[in-house]
Amino acid sequence: MTKTEQEKLNIEYKLRFGQKIYLVFKAGFDFIFSLVMLILLIPLFIVVAIAIKLDSKGPVFFCQKRIGRYGKEFTIIKFRSMTLDANHEVATAKYEQVAGSITKVGKVLRKLSIDELPQLLCILTFKMSLIGYRPLILSEKNIHKERLKYNMYQIRPGLTGWAQINGRDAMSNMPKKKAEYDFYYLQNVSFWLDFKIFFKTIGKVIKSDGVKDATYNKKNKKQSTAKKEQQEQAVVTEYMAETQKENKDVG
Repeated sequence: MTKTEQEKLNIEYKLRFGQKIYLVFKAGFDFIFSLVMLILLIPLFIVVAIAIKLDSKGPVFFCQKRIGRYGKEFTIIKFRSMTLDANHEVATAKYEQVAGSITKVGKVLRKLSIDELPQLLCILTFKMSLIGYRPLILSEKNIHKERLKYNMYQIRPGLTGWAQINGRDAMSNMPKKKAEYDFYYLQNVSFWLDFKIFFKTIGKVIKSDGVKDATYNKKNKKQSTAKKEQQEQAVVTEYMAETQKENKDVG
């Protein structure tokens, strides 16, 4: 976070004492949970690593700078799901060439959100939390500005969050809405809200609900345009039919 951004920071909400106590407990739980899961997932990690190496050229893991707590940059780690020549500095929902950049194994990893699992290492090192707000790519400046307004960066980013169970990838195209969901979480952060988000996330992952990219958005936009044109054509046809009828009656 730059000095200018700090000066513009509009503190809309300060964590309550009870929330601060909970966040201390939560950090401890995050550490234990991530450590246990990393140990249990070693066999899966090995299988995924082999699959990635057999499927395409490049490293097993993908590292990228993201915006974390206090607006500071940190390195996030994922299983690589895209080709080496892909543009990784654009959000998936806005990357129009994403379909041709995702590998065969990557499609499966993304659908099941397995590509996100290495972020347990970020949770283990207290860079992230299990539940929070998703850390932004540095190029996502619109959402970053909205989060600054709400002082979101006083807590850690998460593997999943309130915005993710209410839209997931689709939220990338709605920065204000996404920031509002994030702010709701900040105001209401508690054990019960985290519990709810955790289990709803599992349901979303199983159903692959909310997984959208620029290809989907472009297709959806074309469908909306086509539907609008059909509606306009229907109005014109109806008007012409009524005009012909009126002329016939006059004749």
